[in-house]
Amino acid sequence: MAGKVTANMSLKQFMMRKQVLDLYRNILRTIREVPGDSNKKELKDWVRADFRSNIHVNDENAVKALLQHGNSFLEELRRSLSMTR
Repeated sequence: MAGKVTANMSLKQFMMRKQVLDLYRNILRTIREVPGDSNKKELKDWVRADFRSNIHVNDENAVKALLQHGNSFLEELRRSLSMTR
């Protein structure tokens, strides 16, 4: 879903694409707070690979499920970081 924007993209697809990109950016921003350069790199590589492996997903329900999974990961990462402070 996060591939190239085409002229045939519906408004719903466009909005979902925005949600995916926002999630991706928020995860990468949160990873900046992770202590240790090797930990940051490992997490960034894992997130990038995960998003790339799902770039072909176009089914609305599947994208929603992936977004929910990604948001859960982001919240857990934030909770873990808040405990280390």
